[in-house]
Amino acid sequence: MIELSRFIVKHLGRGYSWVTNGAVMNGEVSQEQAEKIIAMLTEGGAIENVNAPLALRLIPLAEELDNMELVERLLEHANSCAADELESGWVKFERLRYDNSSIDNFVELAAIAEKITDGSPLAAAVLHHVGLLYLGAEQYDDCQVFTTRSMRIREKIDDKAGLVYSLAVLEACDKRQNQHDSALIHGTRRLELLTNLNDQEGLMESLADVAHTQATLGSFDAAIDLYTQSLELSNELEDVSGQFVARWGLADICEIQGDYQTAMLHLSDCLHSFIAFGLPAPIQIRQRLDALTKLEAPSEEE
Repeated sequence: MIELSRFIVKHLGRGYSWVTNGAVMNGEVSQEQAEKIIAMLTEGGAIENVNAPLALRLIPLAEELDNMELVERLLEHANSCAADELESGWVKFERLRYDNSSIDNFVELAAIAEKITDGSPLAAAVLHHVGLLYLGAEQYDDCQVFTTRSMRIREKIDDKAGLVYSLAVLEACDKRQNQHDSALIHGTRRLELLTNLNDQEGLMESLADVAHTQATLGSFDAAIDLYTQSLELSNELEDVSGQFVARWGLADICEIQGDYQTAMLHLSDCLHSFIAFGLPAPIQIRQRLDALTKLEAPSEEE
C-alpha cells in the first residue's frame, strides 16, 4: 500500500491535492490506484501540461511504483521544459542522483547553483546529498564538511525544515564515530526545530534518536523519558515502526538494569502492536523474548 496523502503533501504540495479527483486522501491507496493517478497526469498528451517542478515531484512516486521507464520519461520531459537556469539545475540534480553520478559532479553542480539567482536552496540540497554519500562511504570528515556547508546555507535562508535534515546527518555521523556528546548537541537542536515546526512524525523519530544517545551516555532516566514521549507520539500516529523503536529502546534499558520482566512486557506489547495492525512481527522480538525468559528463569526458581 502507498500512503498517497503523505506523498501529495511531501512531493506535490497541498496545492496539487486535486489530482486525486475526489479520492480519499487520508490513509493509504493501493498500487493500482496510485498507478491510475500518475497515469492521469502523464499518459498521452497529459504530460505536456506538466511543468518541470511537478515532473520532478512525480519522480519519487514513479520510483515507489518501481516504474523506471516513467522516471526516465519524467526526467527527459523536465529537462525539455525547464523554464530557467534554476529549474535546469534542479533537473540536473535529479539526473545525477538517478544516474548514481560521481561526487565530483555533484560538487560541481553545487558550485554552479551558488552563483544562480535564488539558487541557495538547490546548492544546500546538493551539498546535503554529497554529505549523505560520504556518510554511506564512511568518510566521516568529508561528511561533516559538506553537511555543515549545506547547513550554513540553510541557516542563512532560514530553511528550518532543511536544517532538521542537516542536523540528522551530523547526529548520525557523530554516533558512528562514538562522539555521543556531539550527537546529543545536534540531536537536541533537531528536537527543538521539530517542536517549533510541529512535525509530529519527525519529533517521534528524533525523540527516539536522542533517547538512544542518552542511554549510551548512561543517562537512563532521561532516555526513559524521551523514549516514553516517542512511544506516546507513535501511539497517537498509529505508527507501528515508531512503537517498535521506542519499546525496543525501553527494553534495552530495563535489561541493562536487570528488570527482565518489564523488558519482556515492552517487547510483548510491541509484538501485539504488529499483530493488531495485521503486520508480520520482526523475528528479533520473539528471539529476544526467548532470551529474556531464560535470563529470568533462575530468579523464578529461587
